[in-house]
Amino acid sequence: MQQQYEAGRHPDLPPPLVERGAVKWVRDNFFSNATSIVLTAVAVYFLYKVVPPFVEWAFVDAVWDAHHRNECRAKGEGACWAVLRARIAQFTYGFYPAHLYWRVNTAFVLLFIALAPLLFEHVPGRRYLLWFSLAYPVLAFFLLWGGLGLEPVESAKFGGFLLTIVIGVTGIIGSLPLGILLALGRRSRLLIVHTISVAFIEFVRGVPLITLLFIASTLLNYFLPPGTYFDLLLRVLIMVTLFASAYLAEVIRGGLAGIPKGQFEAADSLGLGYWKSMRLVILPQALHISIPNIVNTFIGLYKDTTLVVIVGLADPLGISRATLADSKWQGLSTEIYIAIAVFFFVSCFAMSRYSLYLEKKLHTGH
Repeated sequence: MQQQYEAGRHPDLPPPLVERGAVKWVRDNFFSNATSIVLTAVAVYFLYKVVPPFVEWAFVDAVWDAHHRNECRAKGEGACWAVLRARIAQFTYGFYPAHLYWRVNTAFVLLFIALAPLLFEHVPGRRYLLWFSLAYPVLAFFLLWGGLGLEPVESAKFGGFLLTIVIGVTGIIGSLPLGILLALGRRSRLLIVHTISVAFIEFVRGVPLITLLFIASTLLNYFLPPGTYFDLLLRVLIMVTLFASAYLAEVIRGGLAGIPKGQFEAADSLGLGYWKSMRLVILPQALHISIPNIVNTFIGLYKDTTLVVIVGLADPLGISRATLADSKWQGLSTEIYIAIAVFFFVSCFAMSRYSLYLEKKLHTGH
């Protein structure tokens, strides 16, 4: 017997299937109008033509175990991933001593532990882990370069993905606070602070990063006292950090400009000094507004680490050149560059997804 309901008391029913869930998402994103339907059809046709041959080349007919290129070709017509298997240690650690790989692995694992309380609020023991995050740069330095009883390792031994992560993480961590200070300096009413900040920002933003790297690797030696040794990797780290900080300064300045004047007046009405008002009221809002552009700058910086190959540092591209120069593996550039591209895609995609998570959490779009 059908149940009867009083007028106005009928229970809410779920929306139709086409108005909810995966069906609605597919319709809205792929079949919302005629243009979308045509583009979807073209994309599906393109994937149909490209994906099966690629899967066959990259996986089905691929060769994973071989001692040289000719052996790869004798075993199959697909990708010769054996080159990566043979050189994986060099691509990962560069020329770092093999018996000290444990130090690199430890520093890498501890990096995630140090980042966790900075990136996520609800990490168990977050208050105590923040102290570890503060101490991590010093700990990582001694793990990677040695000292305090650990065997020293020269910067020239750094290479591959290890070098990319060292430069990228150092540049990202160092450029953010410096960029904030430069943004505040550019808005300062003190003439000397304002002038120095503007001059630095405009000079760095007006010069390509590759030029700054050449300055760090070559010209800087002319300004140092004779006999002075200034580690090349340290010079590159400084230049990359300064370069990124100039761009971040403009991003953060845009966020500061987007804050209503009433927020500044509210901070003044509370009797807060300049630094307290900036730390507690103004900067949190400016950083929330600027999150997408800040992460975009970080991603650009991370990808620009490949430019260090120009000054003689063996990043993944430098290692690939040495590998392809080996007669055993000549002609396998496609496999090597695809592997490097996948590494950068995964790293940059993770940063972009975290940016979206942070935007959603802080409602920066509202």
